[in-house]
Amino acid sequence: MALTIKALSIGALKDIHLVVEPGEIVCLSGESGSGKSRFLRAIADLEPHEGEVYLGERNRLDFQAHDWRHRVMLVPAESQWWADTAGEHFCKPMPKALAALGFGDEAMDWSVARLSSGEKQRLAAARALSCAPEALLLDEPTANLDDENTEQFERWVRQEIAAAAMPVIWVAHDEVQMKRVGNRHFRIKGDHLEPAT
Repeated sequence: MALTIKALSIGALKDIHLVVEPGEIVCLSGESGSGKSRFLRAIADLEPHEGEVYLGERNRLDFQAHDWRHRVMLVPAESQWWADTAGEHFCKPMPKALAALGFGDEAMDWSVARLSSGEKQRLAAARALSCAPEALLLDEPTANLDDENTEQFERWVRQEIAAAAMPVIWVAHDEVQMKRVGNRHFRIKGDHLEPAT
């Protein structure tokens, strides 16, 4: 199903229209403070905003808030962890994902307190996909990763996105990465999005 954004306004952003097709990765960049994260939070219905968002033919208003956020899942730059161990946050076991991201099964028993920022980023993405979302919003998911882990993450998540035919918006700042992973790239300029050349 496509993710369709109609006349969305939040903060400085006004009247944003965007359609992300199934299996498509749309990359979004912009200066610090331009509204990238708030845009994702509006799509996930985590901040007050104007405009409409559709998943397939269904409007966000057709869903209970928690159901929408389960279907259109945001992976924030700084993930939240509320239970003691990593595995308690997963909807189902993800052994293949863990292996693809460089973890063993024992990672599920690790204390959240011992996780590095990079481990949290990778596990937060696996956690999100364990819940089988229908669309994915990624906010700088490799910001704390070295080159090797970034390459692992990109390879894994692109395979998952293609297999599930999920529409994805990926906020990033690395132009080279966006060319690698994105089907399209938009930049925030003032109050609007413009295609990157």
